[in-house]
Amino acid sequence: MHELDYADVGQTVRAWAAYHRKATAPPGISQGENARVAIRIKSTWHHSQRNKPSQKSLEDNANALAFITWRLSLEGAKKLHGEGFNYLTDKERVGVISEFVAFLVHSADRLVYGPLDDEDRERFINAFAQQLANQMQDNLVDIAGPGNYRRAFIALLNERLAGYATQTFRNGEPGYDFLRYFGSQVLKIMGEDQTNRWVIDQIMDIQAPETFKQLKKSMANLFVSMQ
Repeated sequence: MHELDYADVGQTVRAWAAYHRKATAPPGISQGENARVAIRIKSTWHHSQRNKPSQKSLEDNANALAFITWRLSLEGAKKLHGEGFNYLTDKERVGVISEFVAFLVHSADRLVYGPLDDEDRERFINAFAQQLANQMQDNLVDIAGPGNYRRAFIALLNERLAGYATQTFRNGEPGYDFLRYFGSQVLKIMGEDQTNRWVIDQIMDIQAPETFKQLKKSMANLFVSMQ
């Protein structure tokens, strides 16, 4: 898979949304000055124009969900430390926060598949990811000083695009392999010392289900407000 230029968050999320087109691995993301990613998502859901959310309501709710996702991710990383798992550096802490964000963004995309039609889903996830990229940039400037941190964040989304798209998600819930993939990414960051080697179990058994439950509840409230 080609790395996407950090300046175009929209291309990342358009490609991310496209994994529903096939049951196989997601398509690669094209790259270039004027590169675009075509979306041809098949949907079996019917949506009347009368009930379509407005552009403003989609963007407002995407922004609200980005704020919630950022907060849940920070709390998730903090709770790991509270449970006795160790961060050796700020880089590890930021890495874990980023993995929580990636897990929640991909979960959100799965949840809106169906309730939103293809066009609205693309717009929603696009606005959602752009706002998260902004938050990542702003917060890391405060933590680590001036720099362009969007590049690493978009690179992570590209990487996780391929990983999560092949994991199980049924009946509105992430499967065992979905949760294990999340846990394994956190384990890679924190290392397998005597304490941290158990972090994958903490993620799979406790924190991922709890965090996903909060995301799903928040999304249900947001989408009610759009109707």
